[in-house]
Amino acid sequence: MEMTAGRVDGQPVPARSRPLARLAADDRDVPLFVDLDGTLIRSNLLWESFAAALRANPLRAVQALLSLLWGRAALKRALALVGPVDPAALPYRRRFVHWLKGQHQQGRRLVLATAADQPLAESVAMHLGLFEAVLASDGTHNNKGRSKLDGILAYAGGRPFDYCGDSLGDLPIFERARRAILVGAGHAVLKASEALPQIELRFASRRLRYGLYNWLAAIRPFHWLKNLLVLVPIFTAFLVTDQAALVKTLLAVIAMCLAASAGYLVNDLLDMQVDRRHPRKRRRPFAAGRLTAAEGFGGAALLLVLALALCLMINVAVFGWVVLYLLGTFAYSVFFKREPIADVFVLAGLHTIRIIVGAEAVDAPVSFWLLAFSVFFFFGLAIMKRCGELVLKRERDEETGSGRSYSVADLAVMQPLGIASGIAAVLVLALYVQSPYVADRYPMPELLWLALVALLVWLSRAWLDTGRGLMHDDPLIYAMRNPAGRLLLLAVAASFGLASLWGLTVAI
Repeated sequence: MEMTAGRVDGQPVPARSRPLARLAADDRDVPLFVDLDGTLIRSNLLWESFAAALRANPLRAVQALLSLLWGRAALKRALALVGPVDPAALPYRRRFVHWLKGQHQQGRRLVLATAADQPLAESVAMHLGLFEAVLASDGTHNNKGRSKLDGILAYAGGRPFDYCGDSLGDLPIFERARRAILVGAGHAVLKASEALPQIELRFASRRLRYGLYNWLAAIRPFHWLKNLLVLVPIFTAFLVTDQAALVKTLLAVIAMCLAASAGYLVNDLLDMQVDRRHPRKRRRPFAAGRLTAAEGFGGAALLLVLALALCLMINVAVFGWVVLYLLGTFAYSVFFKREPIADVFVLAGLHTIRIIVGAEAVDAPVSFWLLAFSVFFFFGLAIMKRCGELVLKRERDEETGSGRSYSVADLAVMQPLGIASGIAAVLVLALYVQSPYVADRYPMPELLWLALVALLVWLSRAWLDTGRGLMHDDPLIYAMRNPAGRLLLLAVAASFGLASLWGLTVAI
């Protein structure tokens, strides 16, 4: 029974499969072998292990890669030892697992046949409780393709067998199977297998349909708003009419967007197992299995290369600061994220680097005032984000956040610390407005008082909403989504913009 729903680009597209209601009598005596990576789960345990190893111990993870010299099976074993994967948190194909449970309940023998490492595969089998045996890679032999076929034939004792798989590497097994079931297979596999008469039931994959949406969710383009900080130095240096400076600044903004998205991908990959237990973050593309870890690491590498290439087009200084930003994001993901106070300090530093990148792009000096304001302001915003998370945990009666080193009791310290940091930023801005430096550069420094008042009002409102449990996102994203926040930030930008243009007019 082949179930399809038309064709796309000349290739068959399977319809939404439904579980078989009753197991046929001749099927009960035929063992069913089930692939794991891409079939039973929407991911790959090799890449899951690599991500888990990077999070647990980056140095040992890199050392484990050397095991590839002894083959893929040795690599899988080495990574599994460094980065254990929780089988309960894996993104299973629920409809397919439900179908397998029906087969198992009707007395069919199920065997997990996979190229994943043996201990990991056994942990999955134990978690599901459906399989009578596990055929997997053993650290020396990679159980894939014809090697897997040999193992299946030996286990089946030359008798007929059925097989569930998803990849081109499974084609030799499909050809020898009595019946073959495609699960989440891509177009290339569908096309290669459409001539095989034993293909009977297909569990379709929706990943291609929602591919663009998944990638947009993963790279977080809305967070690119933070990279507008790169534009700050071109305004403070009155270079907005310099075409060459403007082009370099825009290139720097694009480079920072690409670099930031690469960091978001890596961060989500390292946090996959933790995110799968979070009520909101479990919907992220990698945690949900809508994008695989292999795709994530590949995408991050591509974005990284493009970002650094753009940096070299500007100058070496910008290249160096963006490299430092990337190292900082990686260090944050694997270490500082779980260190109290240090995590928010690193986040503040990453925001400040954006301003320095903008200054280096146009070869403009960064004033003490700008750096001091940036450190206090973004330190306060980073604490605000942590407080927002803790308030939500308090509402869910959770004491400690997964993967964090803060508890709900820390709110008593974190909230005053964040508010004090925000007030310090406003104070720095007030001293800046009254300084001789401003009087020399702006004919109308009084315009900057609008920015000071608007910023103070916005910070007060943001902290009030944080205490009420309304800070669900990054504070800057919260500001853009909140009408009052947008108005207040627009007032801040307008104040500096008008003052800059006024100063520029007088200079001309």
